[in-house]
Amino acid sequence: MSEMIFDTANRLFADHAKAAFAALPQRQVDGAVAWQSELWEAIEEFGFPLALLSEEEGGFGLESLEALPIIRLVGAHALPVPLAETMLANYLLAAAGLSLARGPAVVVTGVEIVSESTGWRLQGKVREVAWGRAAQTVVVLDDVGRIARIEQGWSIEEGHNLAAEARDTLHFDISLAAEMVATSPVRCEVFEAMGAVMRAQGLAGVLEETLKRCIDYSGERVQFGRPICAFQVIQQNLAELAGQVAAARAGADMAGAALSLVKTQPQNFILLAATAKMRAGEAAGKAAWVAHQVHGAIGYTREFQLHPLTTRLWAWRDEFGNENYWAEILGETCLAGGAEDFWPLLADRVGGMQ
Repeated sequence: MSEMIFDTANRLFADHAKAAFAALPQRQVDGAVAWQSELWEAIEEFGFPLALLSEEEGGFGLESLEALPIIRLVGAHALPVPLAETMLANYLLAAAGLSLARGPAVVVTGVEIVSESTGWRLQGKVREVAWGRAAQTVVVLDDVGRIARIEQGWSIEEGHNLAAEARDTLHFDISLAAEMVATSPVRCEVFEAMGAVMRAQGLAGVLEETLKRCIDYSGERVQFGRPICAFQVIQQNLAELAGQVAAARAGADMAGAALSLVKTQPQNFILLAATAKMRAGEAAGKAAWVAHQVHGAIGYTREFQLHPLTTRLWAWRDEFGNENYWAEILGETCLAGGAEDFWPLLADRVGGMQ
């Protein structure tokens, strides 16, 4: 079943990616790519936003490692939609016993959920929310273990990232009925790790497509009478790129499989998510350098199809924590246990997922 879903998603995304790329220069709005309503309608029709849910919850009943390749395809096809964010929102809503998201959804933290005589009030501001302007449902997690589901009432300041994806600031000052707030299934730091896993999946997909395009281009581009792939320096760069892609993919697989630990072993999950995001971010920086060395100046132009890939590599490596952020968490965890606990940490937590 997972293979059929993957093939369906790949065909759908390929069809829409071609149209979106062809129209990209005309579909810029304040620096961000215009919302792809037709693509999103097709995504919802196939049920992809529910891919992490069980059949009883309305999903496909897949293991997390079977569902997450859909996110890699979003990256590989450079689709400007918040599918990863909506999948996470529905996962959290289902776990909390709240109604599933209507339309595209986002999850935010850093907003206070304060008790009032008639219910609850949400107050705060959140920056760089992926496709906040398109969200029909917002899921809010606060610092004391509450989750809220809202469909209206926030205000928006529009912005965008380097890849021309909407990254908006949302302002909240909203009253809610009591039944719209529940106990959160995860802490905010666990959600951040879940977001890091999603970005690691997306980066893995972008990296795979970047490698493919570099191989194809180096075989087609002729210099001094022969394809540039025949030159040793290009071969060496491509070999290094392939190694980076393989490492990022392995980390993403490990962390994706660990989603089952979110509720039972959250600290272990955070460490695995940290490893995956840190490794994917490192690979993204090196891969973008190699890709532009192989393609030369043409790779930087908006009209060339490498552009939406490498801009995502640069942008996504910083979202949900960059390499330094997650390296500090890993380092602090390793040091906290001392030398005697270092090997058990690797063998029991990381090695146990292999």
